[in-house]
Amino acid sequence: MKYIHELPEWPKFYWDRDKLGSRLAEVRHRQGRLIGRMEALGFPLRKEAVLQTLTLDVLKSSEIEGEKLNAEQVRSSIAKRLAIQVAGAVRADRDVEGVVEMMLDASQNFAEPLTPERLFGWHASLFPTGRSGMHRIVIGAWRDSAKDPMQVVSGSIGHEKVHFEAPKAERLDREMRVFIDWANERDDLDPVLRAALAHLWFVTIHPFDDGNGRIARAIADWALARSENSSQRFYSMSAQIRVERNGYYRILERTQKGTLDISEWMAWFLDCLERAIAGTESTLAAVFRKARFWEKNAGKRINDRQRLMLNKLLDGFEGKLTSTKWAKITKSSQDTAYRDIQSLIEQGVLVKDGAGGRSTSYSLP
Repeated sequence: MKYIHELPEWPKFYWDRDKLGSRLAEVRHRQGRLIGRMEALGFPLRKEAVLQTLTLDVLKSSEIEGEKLNAEQVRSSIAKRLAIQVAGAVRADRDVEGVVEMMLDASQNFAEPLTPERLFGWHASLFPTGRSGMHRIVIGAWRDSAKDPMQVVSGSIGHEKVHFEAPKAERLDREMRVFIDWANERDDLDPVLRAALAHLWFVTIHPFDDGNGRIARAIADWALARSENSSQRFYSMSAQIRVERNGYYRILERTQKGTLDISEWMAWFLDCLERAIAGTESTLAAVFRKARFWEKNAGKRINDRQRLMLNKLLDGFEGKLTSTKWAKITKSSQDTAYRDIQSLIEQGVLVKDGAGGRSTSYSLP
C-alpha cells in the first residue's frame, strides 16, 4: 500500500472547488455573523469570551491526544498572559504553561509567518522536560532516523494495527521547507481552505517525535485567525474535533491512504468548522447570559462592590453566598455588606434563598 506522500505527484493536492463552494460560503457567512454578534457584546465580555474559548481550545486539543489538563490552571495561565483579571487564579504547572504558550502564539501572533524556529519553539513548549511520558524524545528539531519508520499504531502488543506511516526522516528538511513556504503564501486560495490543507499536510509529514496532532491544530488555528484577520477567538475547532474524534481519525486515515484528490477531507473540515461555529452558543452560554443580565439591569443602582459580587455569581460562585462572604470578598464591614445585599433584593436583582439568621444565603433570581 502507498501513502499519499509516496505518490509521484506529492504534494500536488487538488479538490472539487465547485462542490465545496457552497460549504465554504456558509462557513464564511457564519464566521462573519459570529464576529458581528461578539463585537456587539462590548470589550469586557469579548475578553471573557476569548478567555473561555481559548481555555476550551487548549483543553480539548490535549484531550484528543488522551491528555487531560487541569482546567483552572489552563484558564489562569491564559488570563495571566492576556492580562485578564479572574477570580481564584491558580499557579499553572510547567506542562500547562507550555501548551498555553504554543496555542496563544498561534492565535495571537497570526500575522507572524511560520518558520522552523517557531515550530521548534512550539514543540519545546509542549515537552518542557524533554520527554513524552517516560521516553526521551528529540526536542526542538525534526525527528531523526532512529525512529524510522514513524508509524501511527493502535491495539495491544502483538495485535497492533498500523494506521499510517510517515515520510522517512531524511526527507524532512525538504518536506518542511516546501510546506512552510506554501503556508506563508498570500495567494488567491481562501484562508479557510488553507487552514484545512495545512492541517492535513503537516500531520501527514509528521515531522516531530510526538505532538504532531496538537501542532497541526495550532497551525490550523493560526491560519483561521489569518482568515478573520483577528486574534480574538470565539469558537474552538479543537473542541469540535474532540466531539467528533473517531470521525476525525477515520477521515485522516482514508485521506492519507488515498489519492491527492482531498475533496472528502476538505469537505469534512469545512463541515466540522461550521459545527464548531454553530456550537458557540452553548460553549459561550455563560458569557451570553452575563450580557443579557447586565442589559436587563442596566438602569439599576449598582455600586462597584455589588457589581463585583454579581459577576462572581454569574461566573459560578462556589458554595452559598452569605453576608459574611460578601464582606470578606469586598473587604467591607458586615453592615455595609448587609446594606448592599438589601438594596439588590429591593431592586429584584438578588433573592434570599436560605434559612434566617447567620445561615441566610442569596442568589440570582
